[in-house]
Amino acid sequence: MSYRTDDALRPLYEQFPEQDDRPLIGLSANYKDGEACLTDRYYKQVVAAGGIPVLIPPVGDARLVADTLQRLDGIILTGGGDYNPLWCGEAPSPRLHGINAERDLPELLLTRLAYNRQLPMLGICRGIQTLAMALDGRVMQDIEEAMPAETVRLLKHSQDAARDERTHLVTIQPDTLLYNIYNGRLDEGQLSVNSFHHQAVAETGPRFRVTARATDGVIEAIESAEHKPVIGVQWHPEWLGDEGLLLFRWLTEEARLFARAKDFHRRHLTLDTHCDTPMFFPQGIRFDRRDERILTDLHKMTDGRLDATTMVAYLPQSLAGGDTSPRQYADNIFDKIDEIVTKNDGFIALARTPEEALRNKRAGRKSIFTGIENGLAIEDDIRNVAHFAGRGIVYITLCHNGDNRICDSASKTENTHGGVSDFGAEVIREMNRLGIMVDLSHGGEKSFYDALDISSMPIVCSHSNCRALCDHPRNLTDEQLRALARKGGVAHTTLYHGFLRKDGEATILDALSHLEHAISIMGIDHVGLGTDFDGDGGVTGFADASEALQWTMPLLRRRYSEENIRKIWGGNWLRVMQQVQQNRKTT
Repeated sequence: MSYRTDDALRPLYEQFPEQDDRPLIGLSANYKDGEACLTDRYYKQVVAAGGIPVLIPPVGDARLVADTLQRLDGIILTGGGDYNPLWCGEAPSPRLHGINAERDLPELLLTRLAYNRQLPMLGICRGIQTLAMALDGRVMQDIEEAMPAETVRLLKHSQDAARDERTHLVTIQPDTLLYNIYNGRLDEGQLSVNSFHHQAVAETGPRFRVTARATDGVIEAIESAEHKPVIGVQWHPEWLGDEGLLLFRWLTEEARLFARAKDFHRRHLTLDTHCDTPMFFPQGIRFDRRDERILTDLHKMTDGRLDATTMVAYLPQSLAGGDTSPRQYADNIFDKIDEIVTKNDGFIALARTPEEALRNKRAGRKSIFTGIENGLAIEDDIRNVAHFAGRGIVYITLCHNGDNRICDSASKTENTHGGVSDFGAEVIREMNRLGIMVDLSHGGEKSFYDALDISSMPIVCSHSNCRALCDHPRNLTDEQLRALARKGGVAHTTLYHGFLRKDGEATILDALSHLEHAISIMGIDHVGLGTDFDGDGGVTGFADASEALQWTMPLLRRRYSEENIRKIWGGNWLRVMQQVQQNRKTT
């Protein structure tokens, strides 16, 4: 069965027209004698690679840099003088060469903000050092001073030959972006390059991994360890003709992909269907500020171009029999969300329907949907379903990690009811009547099938993965996925490590595997994303809301159509929401 966006929604989507796809590549300018300047080889290679070069002068105004990055699709950090080691808390060495005080702070700022915004980047010579300095690494002030004497004699790193002369070899690690770029041109993994430096990266920091070294062990290339399109090289590829052009072509293609992702986010609503950020509000979190304690805030949503998130009132099992009633606990959370939205109404707004979220996007505001995680909030009073419907929630996750009055859980269950209780059946029917989606994430398998039978509307799993790939009781079997799809529902991939793989650290690649497995079983009309940010969700490559574009780019790279990416990014969910809410209007 094929599902399509309701005709009432489509005109709202179509108000965001497509743009030209040529990437705009910013090049950091050198600064000398009062002039911002750039060697012509840089911009000529960008042009040859199919990009549009733009000079970025060394301006240290954070707001101006951020506004500039909004318009760019890729960054090249160019070569030049030494970095002042005081920026990383080190005393200057007597062997330090000429520093460029005019460039240092602007380029470090540019790099940090560009990385936060997921821009593809290529760092060249000083540029690789910029990447390390800006992103928690460390630079050798002088190679001869830092390296053992017997090692230093192996190689001269600052050649006297012409710039297009290759003077030493670098060994490139397999299974890296750099290896793939130069595959076919390597001799036993080695590449001949030029060399014009006496500084080098000493430590990459946690965001990068080493991808090439010189024969004396000096780091010659790094790339993102977080699955981002960022490469730094110590040599100068702009002088190496067609071979050097390969790196510029790589950056241009990544920038073109990034531009497409940005354009997609500009024209389509992107929705995360589950985050637990409200749990942190009692700790004095300011949603309108960039706060390292939380994974979803207004700044991170803006960086990631994420339009909407569903904030849930999570109720721990310990609330049962506590001093605060579960209903009051949930109400306190919704009161705080209302307060945040009121204080920042120029930037965020509540949404209760797909139409409201789309109108918020057109007005330039982020949307917050609300939901309840754990039907414990209903207590034993069916009237509380109507109470929370009046507060604007869009779904209730029937249980959490433990049985409640509504149903049995997938975790820490005592099989209290053998599935959904009689009271739980009343709750599901009341949710159908009031237009609230029934969420079976956390529900036990028998509860899942009971809810499918009881509900007259499609049900959802706001943050659940595939048991075929990770055998965990919280994940859905293939038969559950098929049954959910037959009923018209959706299951949204989540980013919690323990639901993605049984051992090792999960990454965005694992999450994509779960998504694609769900698609293979259910079809494209029944999948989506519920990150579980601030509820232990977040993986390398998609660690917080600022990296939402990192979800779009691999989908484009894997040649998913724009319409199918729209479905994954919340279109399917909004279809179900609209269907459930329309039922409320006709009942």
